[in-house]
Amino acid sequence: MAGRAYLLVRDIATAAYERYRKEEITTGTAFCVINLKRLSIKMKKYQHVFSLIFAVHEINKNPNLLPNVTLGFHIYDNSFNSRTTHEVILDLLFTQQKNALNYRCARKGGILAIIGEFTDKSMIEIFNIYKIPQFTYGTHKTLLSGKTGAPSLHWISPREATHHMGIVQLLQHFRWTWIGLIVSNDDAGESFLQNFIPILAQHSICVAFLHKDTVKSYDIGDKFIDNFLKLTPALLLTKVNVIILKGESRLINFIASHIIFFEFVTKIYIGKVWVMPPQWYFSVTSSGILIGAQPFQGALSFSISTNVVPGFRNFLQTLKPDESLMHFLCLFWQYAFKCHLSEEYDKLFEKCTGNEKLENLPRIMFEMHMTGQSYAIYNAVYAVAHTLHAEYFSRQRTMLNRGKFEHLHIHPWQLQFSLENIHFNNGAQHEVLFENGELSVGYDIVNWVTFPNQSYLKVQVGKFAPSHEFIIQEDNIVWNNRFQQMPPCSKCVESCHLGHSQIIQEGKPVCCYDCAPCPENMISNETDAVLCVKCPEDQYPSRYQDQCIPKAITFLSYHEPLGILLLSLALSFAVITCLVMQIFLKNWNTPIVKANNRHLTCILLVTILLCYLSSLFFIGKPGKDTCLVRQMAFGILFSVSISCVLAKTVIVVLAFMVTKPGNWLRTFLGKDVANTIVLSCSLIQVGICIAWVSTSPPASHVDMHSQYGQIIVECDEGSVTMFYCVLGYMGFLATISFMVAFQARKLPDTFNEAKFITFSMLVFCSVWISFLPAYLSTKGKHIVTVEIFAILASNTGLLACIFSPKCYILVLKTDLNSRKLMIQKKS
Repeated sequence: MAGRAYLLVRDIATAAYERYRKEEITTGTAFCVINLKRLSIKMKKYQHVFSLIFAVHEINKNPNLLPNVTLGFHIYDNSFNSRTTHEVILDLLFTQQKNALNYRCARKGGILAIIGEFTDKSMIEIFNIYKIPQFTYGTHKTLLSGKTGAPSLHWISPREATHHMGIVQLLQHFRWTWIGLIVSNDDAGESFLQNFIPILAQHSICVAFLHKDTVKSYDIGDKFIDNFLKLTPALLLTKVNVIILKGESRLINFIASHIIFFEFVTKIYIGKVWVMPPQWYFSVTSSGILIGAQPFQGALSFSISTNVVPGFRNFLQTLKPDESLMHFLCLFWQYAFKCHLSEEYDKLFEKCTGNEKLENLPRIMFEMHMTGQSYAIYNAVYAVAHTLHAEYFSRQRTMLNRGKFEHLHIHPWQLQFSLENIHFNNGAQHEVLFENGELSVGYDIVNWVTFPNQSYLKVQVGKFAPSHEFIIQEDNIVWNNRFQQMPPCSKCVESCHLGHSQIIQEGKPVCCYDCAPCPENMISNETDAVLCVKCPEDQYPSRYQDQCIPKAITFLSYHEPLGILLLSLALSFAVITCLVMQIFLKNWNTPIVKANNRHLTCILLVTILLCYLSSLFFIGKPGKDTCLVRQMAFGILFSVSISCVLAKTVIVVLAFMVTKPGNWLRTFLGKDVANTIVLSCSLIQVGICIAWVSTSPPASHVDMHSQYGQIIVECDEGSVTMFYCVLGYMGFLATISFMVAFQARKLPDTFNEAKFITFSMLVFCSVWISFLPAYLSTKGKHIVTVEIFAILASNTGLLACIFSPKCYILVLKTDLNSRKLMIQKKS
């Protein structure tokens, strides 16, 4: 049962009136009202009063806080009675003898502050009229806070929205999206639903069932049976394993009794995760049995955050039932230890010895560590003390400057402004902050662990700060032993597996969804993914689309079989070219070498050798320099080769055109003509390459999309137009050479090269014509393979068609390589 407590604190005297200080300690100058119907429930609430007394004693002993000023207190119990509550209010505000309005007769000084739960709005309004600061640890109601609602009201409990967000964070952490709600059918329950359900909807958490109940329905009879029949189907929903409770202890006790009765009759055991209301405690029967110990095993609740106050436990251990602690402690002592302090109960109980220890009481009756609400009261007392301290010292300085010292009288409304925003350290040196009239405090997440001996343990398993920072130690939670899965699952549907995403079903809650595989090139790497996501550019989806795998960086490497093969071919043909050069150099002065312009032949062989070697630039990881060099070298070297072939063909044609003496074309048969043809044709290609480099040169490029699962490192031609200009010019030279050679192929001569040049140009043109469609239709490193193959094939065509017949004569048919035979053939 929730209790109501109100604490009043006021100043007593300055150093000039110290005689009042000692007198007022015994009579009391502040009060606390505890509202509890049953003494068994009062036991828990007594700690609130003890925290108040402890705080006041600490402050009075502290020479640095309110020196020469003593705080006192009054304690009242309104017993859940509206009339008693209002009588207490009148007594506090006016007089102790007669409740005459606007008169104060018996009490020196006035009320400075009140601490309590304040469930009655009229109380807040009455104290607000007199501008008396009020501190409440009850449920935070937005309508009562702020300047317009209740400017004198200060909250020492977290906002209701903080509690709601804490529950949502808890649900999200464990992926509980299909939950039940059981609330009291009153204004508090309706307010909870109006504020909480929209927050659940914003975070895609669905309410499977909502059960409202009233206090009247707990009567045995038809209403009890009717309520039993309504609640049972909801509790049997197997997919709803999390239920949030909001209501007073009688509602919670009814739920526990309902479950126990149902399990006893049906032998069907219900296991749920119960999220209890803030500051909830187990209720205890008169025989000391926990109500709902087994059903609520492993329950979770939110308690006002607390810290360890070092001297509090020692203070409780030294408490004795004497007159200085008032009548309420005597009642508490007698009930707790089953003894009496008066002779009237001589025959019923033993007399109290005075050596009883609170620490020997079971936890279900009394806790020795300071609870969240007690810690909030403790901080509230210190807030008043620090505010009063600041007010005293600011006034005393003014009076000392005037040269006199007077008794200072502080009115409650003078503390109001300072209490709105105050920052201090309490007696335990914990930092405390009030902002806009609210204590900046969060919640501790508590796990309730019960034992067969009717005892329980509160285990702090997490925290939820006002900044919405959520921390939980999942391994420390003890779940209800009726669950088979730990932590339990509470969802409308089974989880969508990795590689799938949720598909909302029309007409059903968002939590009841279908699962569909992710589209191509997308993944989901978590269960119950709302949407599938694309992988980064440098990654690709796995087979089951549940993770992104880094793409393999690919290029034509020297270490792979294809690269090794092409490298071997290029080097082999380069060696063959060197052997051909060696054969020609060895037979430099023979007729067959002289007859075919041996200088052009030497340039052509060197160029063919360099063309073979240029193909090596196409193997290996492309870089900025290699991309630039390989395209330029390939274009220029092949242009020089074809220019040499063209020059040789032109020389052959001219040689047959000047057979008559005195022909003016005889002057063009010298070396200068051949050199001019080679140089001019090559310079045109050099000019095209220079223009290419100047405008948009080739560069290294990364292609992430052409091939699945691969990052292709390749050379980008830069300007495609210039690339095709280089190829086009080579094709133009090859076509001219082919046409000239084709016309001269049947000219009568012993060593006529025209027919061999015709075949070489035919091979060359065929290779590069077939290169274009192959180049455009391939991707990745296969483009490089096509280029290398085209270079090797066209280069080999030149080498084989032009030089193999000559090498055959020079090596195997040396007798044909003679001037005498040449003259005979001409004859």
